[in-house]
Amino acid sequence: MKKIHKDIYKEAFFLMCTAKAMTNIYEENKDFTSKYVHATSRGHEAIQLALGLQLTEHDWVSPYYRDDSILLAIGMTPYELMLQLMCKKDDPFSGGRTYYSHPSLNRKGFPKIPHQSSATGMQGIPTTGIAMGIKYQENEGLIKSKKGEEPVTVCSFGDASITEGEVAEAFQMAALKKLPILYLVQDNEWDISAHSSEMRAVDATQYAKGFGLKTYTIDGTDFRKSYETIQKAFKEIREKRIPILVHAKVPLLNHHTSGVRMEWYRDDLDEARSRDPFPKLKKQLLNNDFSEDDLKKLEIEATDLVKKDYEKALKSEDPTPKDLYAHQFAPTPITEERGEREPSNKNPTVMVDSALFAIKELMAKHPECLLYGQDVGKRLGGVFREAATLAQTYGDNRVFNTPIQEAFIIGSTVGMSAVGLKPIVEVQFADYIWPGLNQLFTEVSRSNYLSNGKWPVSCIIRVPIGAYGSGGPYHSSSIETVLTQIKGIKIAYPATGADLKGLMKSAYYDPNPVVILEHKGLYWSKIEGTENAKTIEPSEEYVIPFGKARIALKHDINKTNTICIITYGMGVYWAMNAAKDHNGKVEVVDLRSIYPIDEELVFNRVNAHGKCLVLTEEPFQNSFAQALSGSIQEKCFENLDAPVYVMGSENLPAIPLNSTLEKTMLPNSEKVSIKIEEILSY
Repeated sequence: MKKIHKDIYKEAFFLMCTAKAMTNIYEENKDFTSKYVHATSRGHEAIQLALGLQLTEHDWVSPYYRDDSILLAIGMTPYELMLQLMCKKDDPFSGGRTYYSHPSLNRKGFPKIPHQSSATGMQGIPTTGIAMGIKYQENEGLIKSKKGEEPVTVCSFGDASITEGEVAEAFQMAALKKLPILYLVQDNEWDISAHSSEMRAVDATQYAKGFGLKTYTIDGTDFRKSYETIQKAFKEIREKRIPILVHAKVPLLNHHTSGVRMEWYRDDLDEARSRDPFPKLKKQLLNNDFSEDDLKKLEIEATDLVKKDYEKALKSEDPTPKDLYAHQFAPTPITEERGEREPSNKNPTVMVDSALFAIKELMAKHPECLLYGQDVGKRLGGVFREAATLAQTYGDNRVFNTPIQEAFIIGSTVGMSAVGLKPIVEVQFADYIWPGLNQLFTEVSRSNYLSNGKWPVSCIIRVPIGAYGSGGPYHSSSIETVLTQIKGIKIAYPATGADLKGLMKSAYYDPNPVVILEHKGLYWSKIEGTENAKTIEPSEEYVIPFGKARIALKHDINKTNTICIITYGMGVYWAMNAAKDHNGKVEVVDLRSIYPIDEELVFNRVNAHGKCLVLTEEPFQNSFAQALSGSIQEKCFENLDAPVYVMGSENLPAIPLNSTLEKTMLPNSEKVSIKIEEILSY
């Protein structure tokens, strides 16, 4: 092991003085600095500096909210951190959108930092996704590193955060796939006001060993020991490509956050202060030929820098109201429908195969494209055979099974996307997406917005949805209302094979996260009346932009007293079959994507008819469909001849298994026909 150079000790001491001075100036000005919540690294500085000083531009790191010393160590200035503290316009991480020490960085010469959320432990899955992406790239020959420059991924946790279930999913995958990642657990024995004795039966080391992770436990207040341990761990990870957990014991010497002060609940402050890393590092420098005068000079220099940067940050510009709206989505190159929808040399194909063909074409063309999820591997190829033959064609590295870990499946796309991959992942049934919603909402959907456009998440999440064949309460649910409340994702819900393929292709080239809801009952057109879901397979170049609906059924222009039905998915076929009873008086608009919505076409067609039914498979109360009907009512009020009606499933907690009860629960063509007649008679 290389001896720590004197210059490293000097830099570490200067940075520790800087971190200490920042804590002091924040406390001195707490009436102002506490306007926005912050925490500091006081007590944790030694292990953080030992880590940060060894990160390279080839590495990735996910700090958490107490890691400002890591940020200083990689080269961030106090001024830059203070811009975030004060939520200033030039905050380099988020432009004033998120908390202190919630960084995101994609800067030349620095380790890369994807968007960091505030949710406890949630960074574990996206960061493990980075390591999984690097491993994939290495296995596929997409990246080649010089010896000693192999990228390492670092995920920093507080000790309390590893009690989160999602951290277990990350550890499981890291151990299973042997990923090049270092988990740093900084154990100060406090979770806000709850002590470790109340929170855990074992410490991080014992817990991690249960997953098969290699571990080191160290005194995180000792800079020399911390530096040497991190040095050793990094060398092992770079050479062996394995995961390692470092458990660093540290004191918390400042408040939990500016909003939860230590004097309110702490009874261990004297003991904690006895483990202050600052005098320990000072002693180590004195033993390495530094004088008291040398150290005093460094301390004064750091304090002066902090004061200067604080005054500069105070004077910097605040965001303007217009800054609120930037970076909801990254720009997409797909803005118009193009390619051939119905090539003359192709035969009709079932909807499930349309998706399969789309993915085959994408994987053949793009080595960065891969598919994973539950049961999509070669043995089964998906429970609906929607991934059949893909693993046989492209190998287990590109198409593979995951454990039953919906949070990991969804959240790992953040890391995979960050390293330049395009993951297509699958959640087996819409009913099973709930464990993944935390990642979808907190990490996937917000990354582009909260990183100020630096880290859009480019992924496709496939979700088979809807009631089909007595699937019962755990395989039949519709979930689109919940998804449409998650801003920052796009949502497709195609009703034909051609639309599924076109939207799948569009989703691939879109730099934003896309959820594709695929109705199980349309996959094979086995349900009577859904034959039109089977379509000619479009050309390889065919794409459909999001937010462009289609008129699935045109009304007879010679008819009066007509109605427009706005729907999607299975609703398209209920509406089209019901329309047969009404002699050309019904027009059916298929939304195709439910976020964004083609409001222009919807409002235009409702205005033309004056009567409207919004049809959904979801229970209709408080649904996406009901919200859409409210928008239609507002925008088309002057041209309406009747209220805008909504029709959906019965407002009950679940779809029963019994086929008679299922039929009673759901809409169908007969029920829709009765509703059409009621509206036309208004």
